[in-house]
Amino acid sequence: MSLFPAVIEVGAWLEETGGLVGYLLVFVLAMTPAVEPFLVIPVAIGLGFDPVLTGMAAFAGSVSAVGSIVYTQHQLLEWWHSWRGTDGREASDERDSSGRYGRARRLWRRYGLAGLAFAGPLLAGIHLTALVAAVLESDRRAAIGWLSVGLAAWTGGLVVASVAGFGALGLV
Repeated sequence: MSLFPAVIEVGAWLEETGGLVGYLLVFVLAMTPAVEPFLVIPVAIGLGFDPVLTGMAAFAGSVSAVGSIVYTQHQLLEWWHSWRGTDGREASDERDSSGRYGRARRLWRRYGLAGLAFAGPLLAGIHLTALVAAVLESDRRAAIGWLSVGLAAWTGGLVVASVAGFGALGLV
């Protein structure tokens, strides 16, 4: 599947909106799997959206998605253990598949939560990274905290790279 049709569709949605509604759409699209900040930030900035507001809206959307995933997974796990009458210390799932899930688990094994937070969004996507962090990290606050730091770094980098790239092309 090509990325180009998705860019055109996201661009069309953003182009039809303006003002506060446009930034709200950036927020929602940053939460959406397959769109995420990696697509919505450059498209929005290329269409003339304010880079700082775009970055803030995309970051807020991404962190909202990450927080929701981590929180929901922990709530489901607590419910499951209370329903089964277990304490949650049984052996974890050691499947080592290829693909995005396998890359995320290998990152976790090698670099821990901090490495997953910084490399995971690029290699596995923010949603899968959040799920892996939630499954493997018992401290919900640590998982959300590190993932937020990683997303802040990626968001800032994407904003700067987009502004520089479009500036070099004379488009912004």
